[in-house]
Amino acid sequence: MARKKAIVSACLLGHLCRYDGKTKKTTEVVDALSEYEIIPFCPEAPLFGTPRERISVIRVDAEHKIITDKTNKDVTQLLRDEIDNFIQKNPDADMIVLKSKSPSCGMGTTPILDEKRQKIALGNGIAADMILKSYPNVKIIDETQV
Repeated sequence: MARKKAIVSACLLGHLCRYDGKTKKTTEVVDALSEYEIIPFCPEAPLFGTPRERISVIRVDAEHKIITDKTNKDVTQLLRDEIDNFIQKNPDADMIVLKSKSPSCGMGTTPILDEKRQKIALGNGIAADMILKSYPNVKIIDETQV
């Protein structure tokens, strides 16, 4: 019998893929998914390397854009393409665990900033939005819900 599959934010698994070159390994996540085949997910590291410039979700003309913090570069489409490619390669999952507060993976916990970089709301990261739409029948949580 095939093992269940779980897509998990790679930083929660101990991968050194965060913008600051660190990890957010969460033992509870790793332990809770011991019966699953784990599929690590990080849309930022393959595109921008590690460490890298931090990114933020910025509301521009009522649309959410992913903008680099120092160089002010719009990387929204690059990330959309990377996330879409991952989803196409991994169409089947039984569970998904994402990193809270992340500009990519946060679900309802990601700071949404205005163009002056002031926090105006909490919302979803770009990957969380795409994953929620692409896996409508899959349990999707963040590490605080494990």
